[in-house]
Amino acid sequence: MKQTQGTGTKGPEAGKFPLFPKLIATSFGVGFLPVMPGTWGAILAILLWLPLYLWASAGVTLMVTAGAVVLFAVAGTWASSVSEKYWGKDPVVACVDETVGQWISLLPITSVAVDPWWLILLSLALFRLFDIYKPLGIRAMERLPRGYGMMADDVLAGIYSVVVILIVKIMI
Repeated sequence: MKQTQGTGTKGPEAGKFPLFPKLIATSFGVGFLPVMPGTWGAILAILLWLPLYLWASAGVTLMVTAGAVVLFAVAGTWASSVSEKYWGKDPVVACVDETVGQWISLLPITSVAVDPWWLILLSLALFRLFDIYKPLGIRAMERLPRGYGMMADDVLAGIYSVVVILIVKIMI
């Protein structure tokens, strides 16, 4: 669970937080929304991914989503590490980790022609459930240093969501 509000200045980095890492860490600013920034970060992931689901082929959807996961996991880990210098450990406004985790949970959902729309809602519910309650070793990931711990727990929550979604897809 996020530990600080993330709106004050912390530590030796008392200067102004640079815009580029701030935009990445806050998922383009949605982390500043006043309630449930992690959920807003996950919803942003769905909104950015939705055009792929609606109009791209299954292969393109999978490849672009996987590429976004890798790109934003690397950039988000860096930006989250920077955010801790300004806002303290694991600030709530830094929600790029939730965006990445949600994209991971969407990986098995490929296109409107193949997968029903309710799987998107299931992926959001599963991801947020795993992210909030942190079972099965997810909480242990938070002990990794800096942005690695911020990102790793959400990556694992996304992976667990994928497993459940794949089981559901087999059963339907």
